[in-house]
Amino acid sequence: MNARTAALTLFLDRISARSLLSDDERAAILALPGDVMVIDANRDLVSLGEVVDRTCLVGDGLMARFGETRDGNRQISALYIPGDMPDLYSYVLPRSSWALTALTKTTIVRVPHSAIHALVEKYPSIGKAFWRDCTLDGAITAEWILNIGRRNARARIAHLFCEMAARYERIGMLEGMSFTFPINQAHLADALGLTAIHVNRTLAALRKAEIVSVSGRTVKVMDWNALRSAADFDPGYLQLDGIAPSLLP
Repeated sequence: MNARTAALTLFLDRISARSLLSDDERAAILALPGDVMVIDANRDLVSLGEVVDRTCLVGDGLMARFGETRDGNRQISALYIPGDMPDLYSYVLPRSSWALTALTKTTIVRVPHSAIHALVEKYPSIGKAFWRDCTLDGAITAEWILNIGRRNARARIAHLFCEMAARYERIGMLEGMSFTFPINQAHLADALGLTAIHVNRTLAALRKAEIVSVSGRTVKVMDWNALRSAADFDPGYLQLDGIAPSLLP
């Protein structure tokens, strides 16, 4: 399976989890055209205010959406893993309100807006499925705002790890209770509204409590119930009903 097909298959699985699609509709999604690109770590793909004519589908690696102040400080507002299409909305709103960056070396597929428009015109059910996917992205953003605005550092980090464990489990990338999460402490700080020093101290405390440990690019959950309790994690916003991941009740 080539990189384009592999990425579209993951995207189809994500869409199909929340929308019932016919065989023809599934085949049409898999047939979407797109150029495969490999983006180096810490490289911006879409700039704030840029007008784009194609969407970005993550095939491998980790991407982030971010805003930036005039003095250059960044706030990460979303993380995107394989199968996610970070700017699906751009086919109806091509001027970017956010910027996208690769946190690691990332493989993406750039799907032309024209192809998405044609697909939605031919298959209205796919348009509704895309709408649901954008709604999910909005729900995750709302939870992130709550996380930063109302939880302490320990709960913020625990919540992010709970979310990513559930999302990686959904795409088959959770091995036992560990998942590859190639993000550094500076990026974690940008995602959680904390300083890198505060992130480091909180991670050390979680490791000492034998709740979770981070070693290199791997997160190991040592006590899922304790991690979930520390985070006050309710997975409802991820809309995983009916999928029954092993981590969820």
